[in-house]
Amino acid sequence: MISREYTDGLLGGVEGAYLIRESQRQPGTHTLALRFGQQTLNYRLFYDSKHFVGEKRFESVHDLVTDGLITLYIETKAAEYIAKMTTNPIYEHLGYTSLLRDKTMRRLGHVRTEPRRVTFQRDDMISSSPAVRRSALRDSPEKQSFYHKIHNFKVHTFRGPHWCEYCANFMWGLIAQGVRCSDCGLNVHKQCSKLVPSDCQPDLRRIKKVFSCDLTTLVKAHNTTRPMVVDMCIREIELRGLKSEGLYRVSGFSEHVDDVRLAFDRDGEKADISANVYADINIIAGALKLYLRDLPIPVITFDLYSTFIQAAKNTNADSRLEGIHEGLLQLPPAHYETLRYLMAHLRRVTMLEKDNLMSAENLGIVFGPTLMQPPEQNALATLNDMRQQKLVMQLMIEHEDVLF
Repeated sequence: MISREYTDGLLGGVEGAYLIRESQRQPGTHTLALRFGQQTLNYRLFYDSKHFVGEKRFESVHDLVTDGLITLYIETKAAEYIAKMTTNPIYEHLGYTSLLRDKTMRRLGHVRTEPRRVTFQRDDMISSSPAVRRSALRDSPEKQSFYHKIHNFKVHTFRGPHWCEYCANFMWGLIAQGVRCSDCGLNVHKQCSKLVPSDCQPDLRRIKKVFSCDLTTLVKAHNTTRPMVVDMCIREIELRGLKSEGLYRVSGFSEHVDDVRLAFDRDGEKADISANVYADINIIAGALKLYLRDLPIPVITFDLYSTFIQAAKNTNADSRLEGIHEGLLQLPPAHYETLRYLMAHLRRVTMLEKDNLMSAENLGIVFGPTLMQPPEQNALATLNDMRQQKLVMQLMIEHEDVLF
């Protein structure tokens, strides 16, 4: 075991020289001693199949030191410039951003009517009838909003020189010089990624599958207001299955449901789910439920889960509806449109309850845990919330014409 003072002597004041020694302060651990700027810098050295002192992992200590020297040199010699390099970004003038802006103006799929705020209140002056409420909805002002999506940045190692597409400055380092959006391919410094607007336009070539893909990512990549799976399955069910007894409650053959999933992942909107291929409508209904259940972020998002659960616990019927409506107003646009379309469909299912035996309550039992999942995957919490989940779905189906 050697001391820091002895290490200084061994390195001999040679810039870039380094050695690894056992730590005096924490025996059993190791310290990387590196000579830079006429002083010896000491770093705790870790190993987990790769070497690292910070976030970056390296195959060899030599690569780690090389990258460290590059970073230290640039951050020392250009500290003032680095601090200012994000103050005048070129992002707004990039081909990517200009193209995105032009596409956005043309793409109706990115625009939806903002959900309108409704008051559920009973007094002598305000009628609580559905007809009056619907009239109030029609007369309320509307505004347009866009399907915003944050970038899905991941650390990336660039081969050859690369420049940041936000600030136009060089991305330095031996590995992991910056981050790349895995959905649209935008390349930026890690520090610049915090400043990039939420305007990711996913590239279809980067979307590997339909099922288990983020809902907003999928609809933006395919230029639709809702996921194709939802539209196509509901269209097929309404064409030939609305009177099917136990619709959505009766399970389709699991292997055939999985075949439908594979067809969508492989063929997208060209997937054939007609009666010629899948005669049992329960297979299509099962595929729709599987798609909704497998979303990485549920239709009713994790961060709004408690909002809906608390609304369902309200003992006052009007306040309960107002609470659910407030939650709906906060949903991301793609999630809202998907839920609105689905609830309108389920309302039509209940209109044929005499044939399919599926009431709003029965559908609520089926779709509650499918569309709502607690942030923490806790079996006890899910069990305790099942009644509220069912009630939220039931009320959205029964009052679909008012809530959406």
